[in-house]
Amino acid sequence: MTELPAFPYGAVYFRKSNPPKADWPRDYATAAEDSANMFRHWFLWSAIETAPGIFDWADYDRQLDLAAHNGITTVIAEFLTAAPEWAWRQFAHARFEDRDGKRAHSTYSHSCAVGGFPGLCLDSLDNDDVRAAGEQFLRALVERYREHPGLGGYDIWNECNIPAAYCFCPATATRFRAWLREKYGTVAALGEAWRRYSIAEWDDAEPPRTLAPYPDVLDWLQFRIDNAYRLMHWRADLIRSLDADHPVTAHGVALSISNMADGACHEWRAAAEVSSYGFTWVASRRGNEPWKQWHAVDLVRAGSRGKPFWHAEAQAGPLWMQPQVTGRPREDGRITDPEDIRLWNLVSFAGGATGMLYPRWRPLLDGPLFGAFGGYSMDGSRTPRSEMMRTLAEWATAPEQADVWEARPVRGEIGIVVVPESQLFCYAQQGSTALYAQAARGAYQGFLEAGYQPDWVLIDHIDEYDALYLPFPAMLPAAVASRLRVWVERGGTLLSEGCPGYFGDGGTVGAVQPNLGLDDLFGARESYVEFMPDLLDGLTFEVGGQAAPGGIFLQAYTPTTGTAVGWYRCEAAGAYADGAVAVVDNQFGQGRTRLVGTFPGYGHARQPSDASRAFFAEAARWAGLAPHATTGTPGILARLHASPSGAFLWVLNHCRQSETATVHFGEHLGPFTAATRRWGTGAAALDGQSLTVGVAGRDGAVVQLR
Repeated sequence: MTELPAFPYGAVYFRKSNPPKADWPRDYATAAEDSANMFRHWFLWSAIETAPGIFDWADYDRQLDLAAHNGITTVIAEFLTAAPEWAWRQFAHARFEDRDGKRAHSTYSHSCAVGGFPGLCLDSLDNDDVRAAGEQFLRALVERYREHPGLGGYDIWNECNIPAAYCFCPATATRFRAWLREKYGTVAALGEAWRRYSIAEWDDAEPPRTLAPYPDVLDWLQFRIDNAYRLMHWRADLIRSLDADHPVTAHGVALSISNMADGACHEWRAAAEVSSYGFTWVASRRGNEPWKQWHAVDLVRAGSRGKPFWHAEAQAGPLWMQPQVTGRPREDGRITDPEDIRLWNLVSFAGGATGMLYPRWRPLLDGPLFGAFGGYSMDGSRTPRSEMMRTLAEWATAPEQADVWEARPVRGEIGIVVVPESQLFCYAQQGSTALYAQAARGAYQGFLEAGYQPDWVLIDHIDEYDALYLPFPAMLPAAVASRLRVWVERGGTLLSEGCPGYFGDGGTVGAVQPNLGLDDLFGARESYVEFMPDLLDGLTFEVGGQAAPGGIFLQAYTPTTGTAVGWYRCEAAGAYADGAVAVVDNQFGQGRTRLVGTFPGYGHARQPSDASRAFFAEAARWAGLAPHATTGTPGILARLHASPSGAFLWVLNHCRQSETATVHFGEHLGPFTAATRRWGTGAAALDGQSLTVGVAGRDGAVVQLR
């Protein structure tokens, strides 16, 4: 198989019709001089197959020829999601249909001034014709370029998500029924599960067009995810069958925690289909608080399961007028300076990314994203931002850094359990995933700010961790509850938020709470409950002598085999719950649990405070976690990487002023006897289990430890 660069560094370059054709030779020469070694281009079906079976490859041929001439590797990003205008007419039956029956029309992408988006529905049971046309395009594309010296690989799904509105067309309904048949086996079993007892034939089962916490909606949401990755698998298999010599990659948006239910974002499933994976993350759209990019890169690393992954689209320029940014200050990612680029690169590297690309090499000249994201100027000339990109590229791609990239982030001290069904139920019940996402991300933020490395983990992988945090567990499948019981019984330490498994399979409430046998696991029974997120934002509870915020739901307990260690202490709890038991510790088999009756992750996400930070610090101590590397300095975060040949410490300074940081290593690490700085300037002084290093503002230090 063809090898990609050891450390890919580059950008998306050609999005027809930008940049201007006359500038291409000069731009490629500049990129090569500035140590870029990879470009990705959007190969748009709608721009190439200009009539059925008639292909215009001229612009794309030129891109690969220039790449080969300048020593730059090309990744072909196939875009079936931009269907030709003639296909919209010829395959009108395959237009996406929203829940109100409205059919899609060809439009432009914000990121490309070419029509054809959002493409056509490729579900094959009814739409064999349009899928065959798409396959013909992919075959022609691969057969044309698989021998080209400028080719490096294929990106088969840009940002790995689907439009939330689609698709309810007849072909998708047919595919949904096939999915239901595989799950339930018989019409009678389906009718019983859905509590639609008069379903007489499979054709009576329709995709639900309204959201509600019922089995049909939960099945529909899961089907949409499964169907998206079925089509991804089809594209991967097709391309590999035509070209076994070049790798297949893809990149998502690091939003499994918030957009799995509506957009099918699923880092684990996407990464499983490809040789390497990546993610888009731009501070201008997501916010520039330190924890945010860390949580994104850690999510992608978790989903990649040891495969190499890249920061596939990283911001290098401003974003002007998009709804996500208006009303926010300039420094919140809106105006990018060279120091921002440096820090954003280093955070992704510290999180384990071994490649860096930007969504633009130079900005688009038209459309709503004109001028956005590119490190070079509108005419392709160099800027202070591009000079920083060059500095980073020269360092990252140098052979001397090979041992840096061989080392990988050590496993985190605690895993935050991602239960997809919990998010899907939140979406079905609330019409949004916001509450689930805030609870999960707030827990991540809390542990990170307490000096720990929280990892994201699926239930399939919990045996890799000794301690787990379970956010927003209001809905759990029985199989997940059983898996957690076994894990704790064998010695695991579980810290769970409130109402665990309140809703079981199909969204049914358990008559005994906690549900699904979890009352035994946690050693407690429910004594009182409230489901009023709008009234519980002021909810607090006391544990370990300190008050901490919660929110969303409230569940109070009567301990059985467990011990009460926390109580509600807030007027928001109301007269019925104020003073009631909020936290219960329990020994279960060889392990132990702590059940908190509300949602501390949400409390910290909503309004981070010393009290909410203290909760996560105390929870970590209760769990017996030994931190790998801590600084004790706000805005300074450390991450340890390890390899058979040694260790590397990454120290990132999110502050705008220079700082001298002292990093303390856990007693389970080392002892280290020598420290050599690999990025940054100044000394790095070891003293027993600590290291003191100076770090410039919006910069980092990479220190090799021996």
